[in-house]
Amino acid sequence: MGTGAVYVTLSGIKDRNSTLTTIETIFYFLNMALFLLNTMTLAIQAIVYPKQAWRLMQDPVKGIFVPLVVLSFATIIIGTINYAFPTGHVSASLIYALFWVYVTFACVTCFPMLMIWFNKPHDLTKFTPAYAFLIFPMMLVGVVAFNVLKTMDPSDTRAVGVLFVGYFFQGLGFFMTFIYIVIYVIRIMTTGFLDGHQANGAFVACGPPGFTALALINLGDHARDILDIHNLITPQAGEIWYAGSVMAALMLYGLAVFLFLFGVLPYWFKIHKHLNEILGCWALTFPNVGWINTTSTLGGVLNIRGFRTVHLIMTVLIFITWFILIVLTAMAFWKGLIFFSKEEDVLKDTYAVKESDSDEKNWKKLSFSDGHPPNHDAMAPPLHSGVYSANGVRMV
Repeated sequence: MGTGAVYVTLSGIKDRNSTLTTIETIFYFLNMALFLLNTMTLAIQAIVYPKQAWRLMQDPVKGIFVPLVVLSFATIIIGTINYAFPTGHVSASLIYALFWVYVTFACVTCFPMLMIWFNKPHDLTKFTPAYAFLIFPMMLVGVVAFNVLKTMDPSDTRAVGVLFVGYFFQGLGFFMTFIYIVIYVIRIMTTGFLDGHQANGAFVACGPPGFTALALINLGDHARDILDIHNLITPQAGEIWYAGSVMAALMLYGLAVFLFLFGVLPYWFKIHKHLNEILGCWALTFPNVGWINTTSTLGGVLNIRGFRTVHLIMTVLIFITWFILIVLTAMAFWKGLIFFSKEEDVLKDTYAVKESDSDEKNWKKLSFSDGHPPNHDAMAPPLHSGVYSANGVRMV
């Protein structure tokens, strides 16, 4: 996701040249390589250590890696639209199919993970906006939708479905994540600013309003043509939707910038400078993409060139942040500080495997020579005086 954030923000630069496109394409292929590496690693873990994988998925905190896989897939779809479609390597029909694959992937992933998360109580004094990642895949449907609409003819009836589904999930995702933001504000009112590794999660809070603002402006722009061509609602519906989207986006943009400043101002004083917590620092990149790209979009809509300059500066900062984080992550991996399971988790898996093997061997020893399973009555404990429970434990 951090690598995808680089080329997604670079794609918002309006003054383009071949060098910029080459850099974006390199990051696009690098992102796909990292995606395949991560998914294969998780698949191998699920096969070799299924109990550990199941524990991680059920963990209300660590389980967020599941929706993060979906978010990474979204950045790949956006990159495919920006770099593979213009060159003719993929067709508009394939992009349309990928959209519905993503919507299905997001729903199938988010709802079970939400059931796991809400099935357990949570301490509000330890709450972090990173929990909102469980909703992010559905919220990002609107962003994927307006990118898909770039490849479609507005007169195509399928464009209406993409437009409405984009609005539907964008509203669902934003209002749910907004509740998380409210809880986050309550938490910092109770305990103060987030510290340690949680300080990175503060930047996740600016993701929902930033991405929603970006999605609303672009979906509204496409609605002007789609609603008019298909004669939906009223003749002026498209223009009304667009005007309303720009107004709402401007307000959400202000909230996103505020939450960014709310996270960045105390950051250096609250973060722990330890390499073993470097993975959490990647939250500095992707959640900020929404409001950064909205800055460029608003600059074009409102004809404010200063917004384009701010977008360029923030894009350069995202690139520098990515470079620093990739170096520090490599150092942490080299020193063995990350990507290693805790000793107690390894012992749990080892003990579980040995216990399973031992039970199987004991069962085989009790089998009769003819290969039939043993009689359960023969395995019962000897009856002495007293009362026994169903499992043979002497009660009296």
